[in-house]
Amino acid sequence: MHFPALLSRPAARALLTVAALAPLGALAADLNLSIADGPAAGATLYVALYNDAASYTESKPVASQTGPARDGKARFVFTDLAPGRYALRVFADENGNAKLDTNLVGMPIERYGFSNDAKGNRGAPDFEAAAFRVEADAQTIIHLR
Repeated sequence: MHFPALLSRPAARALLTVAALAPLGALAADLNLSIADGPAAGATLYVALYNDAASYTESKPVASQTGPARDGKARFVFTDLAPGRYALRVFADENGNAKLDTNLVGMPIERYGFSNDAKGNRGAPDFEAAAFRVEADAQTIIHLR
């Protein structure tokens, strides 16, 4: 028994391509970030998300968000992330100038933090120290210092 073709060959190929790629969208994950130990009020938090060492080193985030700190806490959500390794940087702009202020020797004078609560040695930690895997919906917390 033969069934009549309902789709042309190009249309059938396009449909198969869409069907093959559809599961990839299902792999997207959300990252829920909690910030702790921030300023009680009056500060804007700047959050940057990086997906590789090069973008981290060059301060070119794949995504970024800002929001207020309330009672020293805040929450951010990054949606539809592809599976992979990521790192976060956060700082609290306590004086409203949209930058992380430092003292004369380059040490931050405003609160900041990194994923994994990573710490650097005379500077920011490297990507490897701050990196974490996202395979499915994930949660992480950063304590500002």
